[in-house]
Amino acid sequence: MSGPAGKVRVAVVGAAGAFGMKHLDGLANIEDAEVTVVSGTKPEATQAVAEQYGVPHAVVGLDAVLERDDVDAVILATPTGLHASQTQAVLAAGKHVQVEIPLADSLVDAEATLAVAEASDRVAMVGHTRRFNPSHQYVHNRVLAGEFAVQQMDVQTYFFRRSNTNAKGEARSWTDHLLWHHAAHTVDLFAYQTGRIVQANAIQGPIHPELGIAMDMSIQLKAETGAICTLSLSFNNEGPFGTFFRYIGDTATYIARYDDLYTGADEQIDVSRVAVSMNGIELQDREFVSAIREGREPNSSLRQVIDCYRVLGALEEQLA
Repeated sequence: MSGPAGKVRVAVVGAAGAFGMKHLDGLANIEDAEVTVVSGTKPEATQAVAEQYGVPHAVVGLDAVLERDDVDAVILATPTGLHASQTQAVLAAGKHVQVEIPLADSLVDAEATLAVAEASDRVAMVGHTRRFNPSHQYVHNRVLAGEFAVQQMDVQTYFFRRSNTNAKGEARSWTDHLLWHHAAHTVDLFAYQTGRIVQANAIQGPIHPELGIAMDMSIQLKAETGAICTLSLSFNNEGPFGTFFRYIGDTATYIARYDDLYTGADEQIDVSRVAVSMNGIELQDREFVSAIREGREPNSSLRQVIDCYRVLGALEEQLA
């Protein structure tokens, strides 16, 4: 299955959302990919996105995508609660899938989805973007070269979300979660940079009376190498927003802010040559497309990231 000139024909589901559009921006720069259809829940908004990005077809819902014969691969940028079931549905339809982080919002669903992926011959990948940000790739390359070993990671994930809004400031139809979404980024990255996590602890603050979630959380992790991680998360913070990583190592200190990297003295490091792009989402999508074309397991496959969800499941039990 492939389009003209061997291109991978991609459908983006949830295309009108904040991350659906980030994927469309990234895919526009990938020569081996062709977006053939976008899907959403609101016809007018989805059609507008199709026109904006020059995509020939706009449909409503996932089923309308899976029945098409001009789709080889699906990117799911949909609400968290749908990720597991939709990933399984895409694989059952015989198509490759990349699902946005998190894979699921429960360990049971994550394990069930992994089982479906393992029984399939399709590429199945989760959008653990931190593995692909040039800033974190730079650190990872130094780790692999034996030039740097993480002793401690200090991470802050801060947003202001006292109402149910998305990254574009628009009302959400679902509720975001500090543990199953935002902590997943750091739990996976810490293991990716240091080794398997062998100890994990968590505490959380008050539950929001309307959203029904904890608005503040603190997580401690320890890897098999002895490295430790302290992660602070909040939906109560009024700025600056985002996630900030401090790597304290045996030979250097690094501070990562999205795709940018700084020394401990706050001097910027040039990471423009680490990869072909400075956009982590684009690099993530490039890995997805390349893995499909080359018939190989991608970085951040379901198999590679499942331990992250096992840690999250254990933390959820602690918090309960």
